[in-house]
Parts: sequence; structure tokens; C-alpha cells
Amino acid sequence: MKVKIEIEEGLAEEEVIIRCGRLSDSVVSLQNYISGQEGVGMGFHGKRCFSLKNAETEFYVPLEEICFFETEGRQMRAHTADRIFTCDYRLYELEELLPGSFMRISKSCIANLDLVYSVTRNLTASSEMEFTGSGKKAFVSRAYFRAVTERLKTRKLGL
Repeated sequence: MKVKIEIEEGLAEEEVIIRCGRLSDSVVSLQNYISGQEGVGMGFHGKRCFSLKNAETEFYVPLEEICFFETEGRQMRAHTADRIFTCDYRLYELEELLPGSFMRISKSCIANLDLVYSVTRNLTASSEMEFTGSGKKAFVSRAYFRAVTERLKTRKLGL
């Protein structure tokens, strides 16, 4: 792997670009590490945690426990297997902050593909996604279905 650093004085925001021939575990690991350096804090036992709220209480939830994020009206919600939290970020901001295991599955939802148990295809409407250890469901829009299932196949095969 070749590593190159370019210094541009006056650059408004730091940017990291990863160029690769194919998406591999090492590329995803590198992206996850870089993504974890900003916007996501480290919690207990070195796990990367996300700051979420429930009423007036702020929780630091490990990323691997979050099934999906969805917008409901003007509010962003984060779902774990058994709880729902609110989040101060917008969906496009989450896309930039979250590691490669998270992927947009519809206009209003980003899911943690590491927790996906099943996807039931519906040819006329959104497909239903279920998560391991949870009764919660999210919906994959037809526009995202192919990309999501390809990522899931790649993840399962370890490619």
C-alpha cells in the first residue's frame, strides 16, 4: 500500500482520499479508523461511541450496537436493539462520520450492515430489513436495494 501526504496551506478542512482497485477488508478497516478519529468518541473498553440523547439524558452508545439511524419529521433517531435515541446530526453529516459498516438504505435511513439479519425483497414497494437480536425493521428503498445487497454479499464473503 502506497501512502502519500500532500500539504496545502490555507485548506479549509482536512480531506483523506482512499484510492483502491476494489473494496477490501483492509480498505474498510482504514476508512473505519480514519472516520473514528473525528466526531465519534472512544468509550469504555476502547469502543467507539456515539453521543445520543433520550429525554434530558445523554448516552454514549457503542457504534456496533446501533442498528440504524432514521429521520422522522425534523428529528433524527438512532435505533439500538431495544431503545430509541435522538441525535443532533443530519443524515448527510452521519454519512461522513460513520464507518464503512453503515450505509444509506433509503432517503431517510442509514443502517449498520454488520447487524443485518435479513432483507425481504418487495418488488412493488420498499424491501424490509431485519436486524440481529432485535425485532426492529428498516425499509430499503428500491433505488438502494441493489447496492445494499451487493455490499451485504461482499461483507459476508469477506471480499
